[in-house]
Amino acid sequence: MRSMKTNLTTLRLTLGAAMVLTALGACAADSGARSAGTVVDDAAITASVKTRLTMDKDTKARQINVETQKGVVQLNGFVDSTQARAEAEKIAAGIDGVKSVRNNLAVRPADRAADVVVDDAVVTGKVDAALLADKRTSGLSIDVETHAGEVQLSGFVKSQAEKNAAVEIANRVTGVRVVKNDIDIR
Repeated sequence: MRSMKTNLTTLRLTLGAAMVLTALGACAADSGARSAGTVVDDAAITASVKTRLTMDKDTKARQINVETQKGVVQLNGFVDSTQARAEAEKIAAGIDGVKSVRNNLAVRPADRAADVVVDDAVVTGKVDAALLADKRTSGLSIDVETHAGEVQLSGFVKSQAEKNAAVEIANRVTGVRVVKNDIDIR
């Protein structure tokens, strides 16, 4: 019994250290724009929102990408109904520390053929790669979701020029029908 308790304590300490190191790494990648405390707070908010979305019967958490910066939560992706969209926003707004919610969730029918889903995954990968390869954008700061060739860009960037470049880059990728730009400038 004592060994199990020691293992549990070790696991908790390891997970806590991993969270702190991840947050500090994110802070370093953010060029000092946010303090380590803010990054940790944002990570905790994001985790809380994702957890609550997972527990809710009306939302499909796997469809929803959650980003948080300085207490501003972005909900991104494609959901099956207006009810799921509204419920996700309500959940996010109810989390301690959330200053505001930007609900970028687009309602799209869930019934897509397997080949369309695969095509969308390929398009997402190509757009991600193009954003990472282009020096005008910080590809790691931009999230890409695709539904039937409609690409949604979201996340937080440093300038309007970077936001514009991301749309330009995405539009050049084969398979992209339209780009929806939900990127915020911070």
